[in-house]
Amino acid sequence: MTDSDPAIKPEPEPAYRPYVPPPSTVPQAVMRPLGLLDPLRWLRAGARDFGAAPGIGLFYGGCFWAMALVLGLVFRNRPEYVMSIASGCLLLGPFLAMGLYEVSRRREQGMAPTLGASATCWEPHLRSMAMLVLVLIVLELLWGRASLVVFAVFFNTGMPSTTGVVQAIFNPDNLDFVGVYLLVGGLFALLVYSTAVVSIPMILDRDTDAISAAITSIRVVAANPITMGWWGALIALLIALALLPWGAGLLVVGPVLGHASWHAYRGAVRWQEPPAAA
Repeated sequence: MTDSDPAIKPEPEPAYRPYVPPPSTVPQAVMRPLGLLDPLRWLRAGARDFGAAPGIGLFYGGCFWAMALVLGLVFRNRPEYVMSIASGCLLLGPFLAMGLYEVSRRREQGMAPTLGASATCWEPHLRSMAMLVLVLIVLELLWGRASLVVFAVFFNTGMPSTTGVVQAIFNPDNLDFVGVYLLVGGLFALLVYSTAVVSIPMILDRDTDAISAAITSIRVVAANPITMGWWGALIALLIALALLPWGAGLLVVGPVLGHASWHAYRGAVRWQEPPAAA
């Protein structure tokens, strides 16, 4: 009997079955709808947390104030080192902010906040925090490089001094430079803000990896662009006002905003448990 014998029927090919991933076994982040009054509620909650532990808050506020003084001093005397100092502040800032988040988290769970616990809360999450900080530093370096390109395009005679930069910004003849500079800076500021707005408290709360936290943070901004934009503008306004009296306002505004950022995360993200297996 040969292979071409009609009595031998070829075996039917198995039906194609598309791959279906298994159901998730971990809680999933669900974005809550937010309203324009929510940022004010977060600020009130942050002020309550600050009032409940003012000593801890003033410690972190003093750290923020010291960073602002150093950054301002360098900008006035050696502006070429501003990016380096800003990178150092960006490296230290998230760890300080996490200490404030820990205070709010403990109060939320009915636990007494302590300075020691808040100052060391980042240790179990060091790997995720280091990765997130690295991402933020890279974004800041790209931001600085893009700013240098804008200056190079509009000031072909060389980089202006600190006084020259201020004069250029307020010179009506340089409106095209100001527009491009603000556009580039705004895009990078939006990217940094979207990446960090809830990622650090999420790492503290869920011990998640940096990439998942950053993606969730971006999803929060995308799901509530108006409210989160208003929250970002409110943060910028309060920080600008706090910087007016030699930056001393950061003693209070810094920790209040830190506590409020924890409540922003808790208000914007809900964790949904996976369905029980049948």
